[in-house]
Amino acid sequence: MAKRFMLVSLVFILLLSACSSGGNNTENATRHTDNGNSSTNVSGEKEATEDESKEQADPFGKYAETITLNYGKEVDPTDKSLPEGDTPENNQYSRYIKEVLNIDTKVTWQAASGTNYDQKVNLAISSNDLPDALIVKDSQLRAMVKAGQLADLTEAFERYASPSVKKFMEKTNGVSQKSVTFDGKMYAIPSIQVQSDGVHQMWIRKDWLDKLGLEAPKTIEDLEKVARAFVEQDPDDNGKDDTIGIAGQQNGGRLYANFLESTNNTYGLDPIFGAYQSYPGFWLKNESGEAVYGSILPETKEALAKLRDMYANGLIDRELGIRKSASETVTDGKAGIFFGPWWMGYGPLPDAIKNNPEANWQAYLLPLDADGEFNAHMGAPSTLFVVVRKGYEHPEAVIKMLNLLVRDESTFDISVPIGHYPLRVPMSYTDESEYSAQALREVLAGTKTAADFTDPGYKLLAADIANIKKVKKEPYDNLDIEYWDPKADEGTWKRAYSLLVGSSSLTQDYNKIYSVLYSQTKTMESRWTNLKKLEDETFLKIIMGAAPIDDFDKFVEDWKRQGGDIITKEVQEHVK
Repeated sequence: MAKRFMLVSLVFILLLSACSSGGNNTENATRHTDNGNSSTNVSGEKEATEDESKEQADPFGKYAETITLNYGKEVDPTDKSLPEGDTPENNQYSRYIKEVLNIDTKVTWQAASGTNYDQKVNLAISSNDLPDALIVKDSQLRAMVKAGQLADLTEAFERYASPSVKKFMEKTNGVSQKSVTFDGKMYAIPSIQVQSDGVHQMWIRKDWLDKLGLEAPKTIEDLEKVARAFVEQDPDDNGKDDTIGIAGQQNGGRLYANFLESTNNTYGLDPIFGAYQSYPGFWLKNESGEAVYGSILPETKEALAKLRDMYANGLIDRELGIRKSASETVTDGKAGIFFGPWWMGYGPLPDAIKNNPEANWQAYLLPLDADGEFNAHMGAPSTLFVVVRKGYEHPEAVIKMLNLLVRDESTFDISVPIGHYPLRVPMSYTDESEYSAQALREVLAGTKTAADFTDPGYKLLAADIANIKKVKKEPYDNLDIEYWDPKADEGTWKRAYSLLVGSSSLTQDYNKIYSVLYSQTKTMESRWTNLKKLEDETFLKIIMGAAPIDDFDKFVEDWKRQGGDIITKEVQEHVK
């Protein structure tokens, strides 16, 4: 079955190479002055050779007078990183934007990360009460375009986007550009994410493994054995029956990433599905070359049956889907295993290690399937989008802010999380984390130096190399927590630990499964919300024992009848 779906990877790659970026050659882009593209005719009069409105403007030009940009902000209510006196609206990043660009960013409203923020955005869309700018998902972007609520950013992007930002776009071979283009017009600035954001791997307490004489679990059977030991054998030595084998999603979280939210799923159970060659939430190609929905396939039923057994046996958090904050199980030292992407060194691990400096969290591409392979369903290169409301006087302001983020991110003190940067979406080469991890390993081993890594597109790597020995102690090839010094420079440690522990495993071979579609079809616009709700509720009930496993078959029938069959035909037409 894995081999069958590997075809999807090849199709995705071919699609990437076949797409045209449609942009200018930004590697040779030059900045023009106001008169840079003009000439003088025989009568001595100045004659424009190009419409001045299309000339390249200064990507970092400071406004002569302060302008105000109001935006809605997603916040983490558990985040305690802001210094005393700072707020989500007023912090080192907002002040820097004001100083350099003279843009005064104001938070119109804020909402907690995840479901609460999505609900707030949806309310703003339905009531047509938008702030000047927002970060939205694909489905929300499409709804706003359809409602005529967004500014056309085509000209602003061409004039104001920095060469670096344009180059990031080009690196996706037109895929990111296409995701924000409707009827030939650009209505958003897409995130450009590292591909590893879509790979959800196993993070495990290696100190607990060592204490109990266990190895990292390679198979599902091994995983059950280790999780049971974590639950029953008091690995934290407190004499209490209070440990959790496998942490799970919190209330409003996702059991697995899906084609519309394909990356950065923390505390989901993605790798367990992958061990059964199940890719729920993704559109795949079957052996006949037709698009099928992974959530309705037999492999997904098999994975759900196993998860149901694991939950019944107490191996998965009993508060799965109910707990207010899944990260608390990690930071409080109660959970021994959770699943997430490479960047867990940014959070929750800093708090976990502050609470227990011996908490030795390590990352693995596990568990493996019956063929001994790790299967990862991969994300789209762009999953978040910065939009500007129609009628806002300075649509180029958000482009300048993103230019500034890309140019200066390596200089920021990221002990204050970069998520506090107003309207921040990731902007990176797609292979940034793996490339950087490999570079750091080679520098630490002494086989290469900083002079071997000069591509400015890897915008943080020079600082990574310069600072790595501040926080990594010898032996450099041992990544256990005892050979790190987080207190020496917390910001550097967060990134270095994420790269060397979280991304090093991603340089090895594994199966990369792509969805054949990462956006909505016409019928999805009216029916997908209900179909997704049906799927989420059914699967969670099955896992928690509130519904029999055979309810999966009824779910498939209901899903098809309530619009799934129509949507499948639309996806198949899209693939053709």
